[in-house]
Amino acid sequence: MFKKISHILGLVFFAVFVFVILKDTNLNTFIDAVENRTFDLRQNIMINAGLKQPDKNIVIIAVDEASYEYILDNYGEWPLPRDVYAKMIDYLELQNPKIIAFDLMFVKSMKSKNHADEALIKAIAKSKNVYVSMNFDNQPEDLRTPPNLPEKLTVNVKNNSPKVDYSDSLTFTNCRAILQGILNSTANIGIINVSRADDGVLRKMPVFAKYKDEYYPQLAFKIGMDYLNNNKKDFVINKNSILKTGSQNIFLDQDGSAVLNWYGPAQTYTYIPMYKLIKAVNGQPTDLKYDFGGKIIYFGTTAASLYDIKTVPSGKLYPGVEVQATYVNNMIDNNFIQRTGRAITVTVSLLLAAAIWIAVMKLESAFTGSLVSLSIYFVYLLSAYYAMRFGNLWAEVIYPLLFSILAFTCAFIVKYLIKSRDFERQYKLATTDGLTDLYNHRYFQEQMKMQVEQSKRYENSFSLIILDIDFFKKFNDTFGHQAGDSVLRQVAFTLKRNVRATDIVCRYGGEEMSIILPNTGEEVALSTAQKICERIAGKPFKFNGDKESHVTVSLGVATYPQDGETASGIIEAADQRLYKAKHSGKNQVGQD
Repeated sequence: MFKKISHILGLVFFAVFVFVILKDTNLNTFIDAVENRTFDLRQNIMINAGLKQPDKNIVIIAVDEASYEYILDNYGEWPLPRDVYAKMIDYLELQNPKIIAFDLMFVKSMKSKNHADEALIKAIAKSKNVYVSMNFDNQPEDLRTPPNLPEKLTVNVKNNSPKVDYSDSLTFTNCRAILQGILNSTANIGIINVSRADDGVLRKMPVFAKYKDEYYPQLAFKIGMDYLNNNKKDFVINKNSILKTGSQNIFLDQDGSAVLNWYGPAQTYTYIPMYKLIKAVNGQPTDLKYDFGGKIIYFGTTAASLYDIKTVPSGKLYPGVEVQATYVNNMIDNNFIQRTGRAITVTVSLLLAAAIWIAVMKLESAFTGSLVSLSIYFVYLLSAYYAMRFGNLWAEVIYPLLFSILAFTCAFIVKYLIKSRDFERQYKLATTDGLTDLYNHRYFQEQMKMQVEQSKRYENSFSLIILDIDFFKKFNDTFGHQAGDSVLRQVAFTLKRNVRATDIVCRYGGEEMSIILPNTGEEVALSTAQKICERIAGKPFKFNGDKESHVTVSLGVATYPQDGETASGIIEAADQRLYKAKHSGKNQVGQD
């Protein structure tokens, strides 16, 4: 029964902690933050092992530090005049690239250089494979009137997932519009808004964003779709939060973002400094010898002074343009990360906790139980790593760890309680007389020696009472041994009721019993013995159902140190006085 109660209490304790963990918002936020770090660690392990290779068809034309300096020296300002971009587009188109994408926003018309804006608009209009970006925000209307965007830029999204919600972080009230000529001339425009975690690290990117109740695609998503020759405008997010786009499955987070698989630190892809391309366009000497045919070409800034630097799982200083390239690479490889839902995580955590609970409870050795528990979690940890490596599955490891620790702790507490209870029971069996429930003779001898030692050390007294039931053999012969056993139990009960809690009542042997009275002198001991003698004599004892009989006892008292300075000496003195009481008429306390 005690084991069952202990198990129940342990499980209740565990369940309460689980409930607190799942309901505590701050704790959940902390756990999610740590879990995000484990994602970063797994990604970096795979990157360092060379398990993920970037697509060689993605190339970045970078406004790096050298290019930024070149632009300032040769054009006198940043941003670069837009007709230069037009010339670069024309130059690149001669090599038949697959896509030319700008992770740059061509906002506002530069009135002093209208011809440059017009040149860029014209270049974009005639090239069907050029993509440009824009950005949504929540600036107040008194700062900027929210513009109306062409309907051709929107997509139709049907959200059947109960978890994906665009109403919070991916719904915007304003837009920083790009050149109207670009908006009018092409539909190859996508947003470049990002999704950062609470720790500032960018692990995922939006697929769509909402503006004026319409959905707009992410630039990299749009590029990836077109690269794969999938030009659909109608999308469905199913009930499992999966966006199916032909052969691609994009697993969406609660805010509608896709968790990216990262290929490496900064400069994972082929980088070409923009100044080299500008020189080639202008016919200046350059060592640029690169075949752009069939490539996805991304223009973007990497110079730290231009502030388009992100922190991602694979690096603290990661250019925004390379985030876009990584997104497109995920589209091509169809290897977006799928994060397990909280229900699955809790289920797995409970299974791990159950396995650890069973291991701890079944194994006798605490060391073995600890080692097996650690092994169980380590196997799960390896499984979580390989699930991400081979299945792009983000199996959470912090909740399972927390549940495992709680189960391990609760199981050890329960096991300790059960062992303590078992020890107490074994100790009681070893020191207690089974019939009378009094301490047995061995315990009596141990306590006598202990009392002598303590009395010597502290120079105080203790007393011993030995008593014997009068005519007990005759009682047994008359009424039977079962009646005798009943009387023994009732006498023992009477003794315990008439002594102090600190007094030690033992069965000395047969019908003899003893009482050790710590810190008790001769006078108090004699008074206690007399009281016991009277109480037993004055009480009828029931046995064999409705029968009653009076019994009496004879008692002998001895006190340390005057009656002896050893345990055997005290016992012998009390025994001699018991003998005198027996031969002086019984039912009395023996006197010298």
